[in-house]
Amino acid sequence: MRWDAFLGATIFIIILILIQWKKIKKYSKKEKAVFFILLFIGWGLSMFDLPNIAGPLTVLSALFKPFASFMKL
Repeated sequence: MRWDAFLGATIFIIILILIQWKKIKKYSKKEKAVFFILLFIGWGLSMFDLPNIAGPLTVLSALFKPFASFMKL
């Protein structure tokens, strides 16, 4: 977890909500919900070090490695 990125994203989200609050009040409940859901998804993703997380190919390789001996001819 990168605390600097997480803290930066948290500060950015707080500032964004404070700046946009007047406009957000006018929106419907669904639009408000979408706005906050997208903000919290981005905030949650900022907790992870995404560039250094193993990709799908690594997961698939680990999953099918036990079957490699059966598949060799």
